[in-house]
Amino acid sequence: MIENRPWLTGFSHLVLILGVLVVALPVWVAIVASTHPANAFGVGHIPLWFGDQAFANWHQVLIGKEGQASQVLRMTLNSLIMALGITFGKIAISLLSAYAIVFFRFPFRGLAFWVIFFTLMLPVEVRIVPTYEVVANLNLLNSYTGLTLPLIASATATFLFRQCFMSIPGELVEAARIDGAGPIRFFFDILLPMSRTNIAALFVILFIYGWNQYLWPLIVTTDDAYYTLVMSVKRMLSVPDGDIEWNKVMVSTLLAMIPPVLVVIGMQKLFVKGLVDAEK
Repeated sequence: MIENRPWLTGFSHLVLILGVLVVALPVWVAIVASTHPANAFGVGHIPLWFGDQAFANWHQVLIGKEGQASQVLRMTLNSLIMALGITFGKIAISLLSAYAIVFFRFPFRGLAFWVIFFTLMLPVEVRIVPTYEVVANLNLLNSYTGLTLPLIASATATFLFRQCFMSIPGELVEAARIDGAGPIRFFFDILLPMSRTNIAALFVILFIYGWNQYLWPLIVTTDDAYYTLVMSVKRMLSVPDGDIEWNKVMVSTLLAMIPPVLVVIGMQKLFVKGLVDAEK
């Protein structure tokens, strides 16, 4: 029996409301700031209500000034290519790795899995120097391959797919074998459809991971043609004499927030279902 405690319910709602305000306030400030002129931020306070320069600010960021084309759309495309490349690469490699570890018998199979799992202790920031050396020696600097290839391996996704595949009954594997399904057909016709929700959940997580990358693109790109949108926000803050155009910075920040939000909203049901199924 659940006791009815109005004070506890009210306190819980208060905590939730405060949490929403803390999270939403920076987003609100960014939205409002994108509607004001640049000089509105040099008077010692931050405006908290909309201005009348929204169209002009968004037009300058997306289209550019007269005689000077905007680079934001190209940076957005670069970020999208990088995020999708990392996402699909991680999912593909992790699926194949987990499939081999679970359903194939070969020497040192367990050792191979634990070696992959131990790489969780080595994030990109730790192995950044040798990774950069390899990419530079392969002449992959300033390229989409250099942006995505070093980041497509994922021990976390491999572990999650391994746990998912281990929950598949052995009878199903035997039935597929009796019906004449080979390894490739079993993988595409049975495993992939059964892993759909897990793939969707990982897609959301990995897309946001790839989209928000800053350090690696900053290191491997020196050509403006390969700069990402997250990098552009940082570059707009690095201006001489501290004359920062905060209205344009906030517009670029909102543009950088839109794709991850759309992915989360569009795949919300599959994302939640994939996380719930992963717990079983």
